[in-house]
Amino acid sequence: MKPPPFTWHGPRSVDEAIAVLGEVGSEGKVLAGGQSLLPVLAMRLAAPAHLVDINAVEGLDTITVDASGVTIGALVRHTGLLRHPAAGNAQPLIPQALSCVAHATIRNRGTTVGSLAHADPSGEMTSVLALLGGSITAQSTRGARTIAAADFFVGPLESTLAPDELVVSAHFPGTVREPGTTSGTAFAEIARRHGDYALCGVAAIARVDAGGALLSLRCGYLSVSEVPLVLELTDAWNDSERAAVELARVGVDPSSDIHATAEYRRSLAGVLTARVARTAIAKARSVPELRAG
Repeated sequence: MKPPPFTWHGPRSVDEAIAVLGEVGSEGKVLAGGQSLLPVLAMRLAAPAHLVDINAVEGLDTITVDASGVTIGALVRHTGLLRHPAAGNAQPLIPQALSCVAHATIRNRGTTVGSLAHADPSGEMTSVLALLGGSITAQSTRGARTIAAADFFVGPLESTLAPDELVVSAHFPGTVREPGTTSGTAFAEIARRHGDYALCGVAAIARVDAGGALLSLRCGYLSVSEVPLVLELTDAWNDSERAAVELARVGVDPSSDIHATAEYRRSLAGVLTARVARTAIAKARSVPELRAG
């Protein structure tokens, strides 16, 4: 199938882009990497009358790393972020999750911000943004606003983004560095074939004290709920691994489809929770300053 007819717009600046979006409103769609949008158009699951192609907009392809974390522009490709050493050092979950996103050819073209704006609960980076407590910044002719991840994702492929808003950037908080504590992260997912959407995926952040005792364990889930899900598992893990796994199995809310039953996805959530939690905690306990202590 081919997309239905649409009017193409090629803005050269953010101001031009938001001006077009302000005019066309809900009749418009933003095109960045196109790896999510173009298949939807080709299958005629969406039929926007206007396509706002932002690929020529200047200033949206930057990656900024500072003490607060990593901020990426709307045109940063998955591969560019994956291969950015400073970004990976500031927040290791970024490359850990990005390496699982589809295939290399898709990562070369697809944008991380575009994936977030698509608000797919099966997306790796939506889960990471939610787990980290990150945010997106949207701009329109009415001004700019920053939206916390917890307030941005409201349903499958649904967000609180207004039709006239353009997501210009996303912010991923960096690793928490507090005296006497260290952190570790891990990401794992299972798909029927490499590059497919995951049947279930889990990201973990663990923090331990100088003696190696677990202070915090949080996990983020994809493909097992209608929005990216985050679970606090510290007390359960300190009780026992089995208790944390059971809390994860109870906490997710998967659906059955042609790829897997809900019960199978629930089982995967438990298995992957144990796997990434062990890895994240082991990493936190193995950092040099902790070993030296």
